[in-house]
Amino acid sequence: MASATQPINPNALPCAWHALEPQWQAGSPLVQQGLPHDQMAPAWQILLLGDGSPTRHLQLLTREPTEVDVIDMSRVGMDLDGAPDIIRVVPGPRVRRQVWLRTASGQRLAYAASWWEASHVDEYLHNKSLPIWASLARLRTELYRDIQGLYFGNSPALEAAFGQPGPFWGRHYLFWHRGKPLTLIYEVFSPYLTRYLGPMQRPIEP
Repeated sequence: MASATQPINPNALPCAWHALEPQWQAGSPLVQQGLPHDQMAPAWQILLLGDGSPTRHLQLLTREPTEVDVIDMSRVGMDLDGAPDIIRVVPGPRVRRQVWLRTASGQRLAYAASWWEASHVDEYLHNKSLPIWASLARLRTELYRDIQGLYFGNSPALEAAFGQPGPFWGRHYLFWHRGKPLTLIYEVFSPYLTRYLGPMQRPIEP
């Protein structure tokens, strides 16, 4: 199945993105420290709290190429778009991109929404059907992945899209390039990955 591409929609805020309804969430201090293993299994912590490429991790886990289906490229201007508050550090006006990450055989593994400065998005995502990691690797772009938040929650839309019941683990982070924020990314992972990573565990309710 070929990756889908979609041109930038010139209308502001034409559709929503799939934020989790969190049962639990944590900010940067806990992200840096890590969670007890009875709340999040070590393998899941490597995926969610490590600073490596999720695209590469998924490919190594599944032994299949990780492909992208682009479902949204929309101009959101200076609107905060319901994104994590740190979106304010990404210069505007902005473009929002939404994708499914899946195996070449079609299994959806993750969902991602990202926000880019509109004037630079074409520079870094020349081929919008490629995973962000692949696009930036081709440019030999040096990046720092700054994980800012962690979520455990529900989304009916993602349940339907993944074909898996929630709740789900998600995170948001900034990519920094040459000391400046390049993009904000919000990712949610499918419980399908338990077949490779084992049980997800659950955070302790406050």
